[in-house]
Amino acid sequence: MPITAKISLIIACFFWAISFIATKVAVESVPPLTVVALRLLVSSVCFLAWFAVKKKKISYQGFKWLSWLFVLSLFGTGLHYSLQTIGLNYTQAANASIYAVTGPISITIIAALFLGEKITFKKGAGIICAVIGVLIVMGIDTVLAFELKGNLLGDLLVFTSIFMWGIFTVMGKDMLTKMDTLELIAIVTFIGTVYMIPVGLIEMTLYSISISAIPLNAWIAIIFLGVTCSFLSTLFYFFALEKTESQKVGVYLYTVPPMTYIIAAFYLGESISISLLIGSIIVFAGVYLTEKG
Repeated sequence: MPITAKISLIIACFFWAISFIATKVAVESVPPLTVVALRLLVSSVCFLAWFAVKKKKISYQGFKWLSWLFVLSLFGTGLHYSLQTIGLNYTQAANASIYAVTGPISITIIAALFLGEKITFKKGAGIICAVIGVLIVMGIDTVLAFELKGNLLGDLLVFTSIFMWGIFTVMGKDMLTKMDTLELIAIVTFIGTVYMIPVGLIEMTLYSISISAIPLNAWIAIIFLGVTCSFLSTLFYFFALEKTESQKVGVYLYTVPPMTYIIAAFYLGESISISLLIGSIIVFAGVYLTEKG
């Protein structure tokens, strides 16, 4: 994997790690689907500004091409974010954390089936190693807190959203053979924004909330999510995806939990545990092993 791809993935995962804190801040005062709509709108503005500066135009390639991009948008932006955000309200954090571990595994299996990427021994061992590292980072209490009873709806929504990201990754990899990375992510984001804005407006009406009533800290969190997570991170992720296999890109998602715990520790002033350090080392060892596969 080129060093530029590695750096891009680390930056993307770092921003996604912070996104959990930013999302929590935003949903304290803004309904979840409205947060999704606004973050996509911010991201779309970023893409429009970039295209304006570069004087770049997108050429229409037919209805089939647009249809695939619409499906890709559902799996990677609006519907993906919405299911995950709503699901987190109906399940416990431990369940969501465990399901998140399945993301790179889904990417590995789907990429093997539809892109013909081989699952070598090193890749398999690296992914298993990374999973073990993430579970250590989470701690035995989180693993033991996993419980299906009473969480079926939330579990299903969260798991579906994570599986959708796997499909988004593999489909996106295939689409990169037909178009530029920036164009792909921009169009997918634009489409997601178009169908999420009406959803956000309906939700704001139901909750009797206006744009002017959104507090400054929520706006800062939403702008952060739009600029760094939906714009920069997705762009970096697909830049790396263009350079190497889906499986090797997907395993980097295992670096998000350790980063999240470390960032949360500094943000909340908590001490960094030995299990976090050991688990993080094992995660990065697993990523390294997968890369070499």
